[in-house]
Amino acid sequence: MTEEQAEQLSQVSVNEDDDIVDPWTVTGKSETGIDYDKLIKKFGSQKIDDEVIQRFEKVTGKKAHHFLKRGIFFSHRDIHILLNLYESGKKFYLYTGRGPSSESMHIGHMIPFMFTKWLQEVFEVPLIIQLTDDEKVLWRDIKIDDARKMARDNAKDIIAVGFSPENTFIFNDLDFIGQCPAFYQNMVRIQKCVTYNQVKGIFGFGDSDIVGKLTFPTIEAAPAFSTSFPFIFDNKILPCLVPCAIDQDPYFRMTRDVAARLKMPKPALIHATFLPALQGAQHKMSASDANTSIFLNDGPKQIKNKINKYAFSGGQPTVEEHRLKGGNTNVDISFKYLTFFLEDDDRLAEIKKQYESGEMLTGELKKIAIDTITHYVQDYQKRRSAVTDEVAQEFFKIRPIKL
Repeated sequence: MTEEQAEQLSQVSVNEDDDIVDPWTVTGKSETGIDYDKLIKKFGSQKIDDEVIQRFEKVTGKKAHHFLKRGIFFSHRDIHILLNLYESGKKFYLYTGRGPSSESMHIGHMIPFMFTKWLQEVFEVPLIIQLTDDEKVLWRDIKIDDARKMARDNAKDIIAVGFSPENTFIFNDLDFIGQCPAFYQNMVRIQKCVTYNQVKGIFGFGDSDIVGKLTFPTIEAAPAFSTSFPFIFDNKILPCLVPCAIDQDPYFRMTRDVAARLKMPKPALIHATFLPALQGAQHKMSASDANTSIFLNDGPKQIKNKINKYAFSGGQPTVEEHRLKGGNTNVDISFKYLTFFLEDDDRLAEIKKQYESGEMLTGELKKIAIDTITHYVQDYQKRRSAVTDEVAQEFFKIRPIKL
């Protein structure tokens, strides 16, 4: 399926039984969550299979990240092209981002950044991180100054993943665009290539939507072109790889169509699944509801209480029935969280076997999830405490970075 065909398919009326996945809404219709195979067909991307994973390992000489092996990053666009370029000695860069909507990010927000960090290390490439504080002003009742502050706070959260200013540049739209003429010029070039009917079809905009929403996609598209950052790339044309959650794909379908007209490389993409909300896999974890999410500034007691109280269980109604029938790991949120944050493959397989056989009870599974998530968050918080305003400012400086 071509991207044009996928775009036409996305404009067809949605069946009431279909999952809803777009940049603003993620809703699964099944208790097991989003049907990602169906989403691949709908969006026209390609599945990450064993062949792709083996190619990653051959090109990098590194063992594949557990996010790849477990299907957490499950879909791609043109990753083979990028791997071939890299194998031939040609450079590329990474671009990802975050729309700041809360003072603290939650653990679901970490998934793309954890994987991006791995990609940056194994390929030894530069990284651009965009904070779309302007998007949150346009879509929500948030003041500009508040959005800018949240962007700075979230930047510190992201830096604490382990990125270095040596090869990472972070910017927020509301401050950066006025400082970089080349970025704005590329925005205008993109705007000339996209019609109202196209953005309406891709994003579902209506006649009463404010004009800022219609033009915003060009702002998210611009970092996918290296010429938007002449102070980094010296106007050299480098291809780009975008690690992101699958709900961001519509922006880059548009970007890839525009790239050909601008005679720029199409950005390659690698898509992540969603970390589900505590209440069940039908929804992704959301910063707007504290009870659905585990935040990066939550303490051990909060994490324990949230998982014990809210994490949807795949266990049976009684201990006797659970021992007989076993638990359902396809819907159990504690187990799903372990697939993201427990790196030991053998231990994860053992937990799955014990829970599904009924040997392990829901309370025992929740305790393992609590311990695993608490350990991750506490380690993270130690790094976060070291990210001062001065440290963060180094990432925001307009400067060359290591290529």
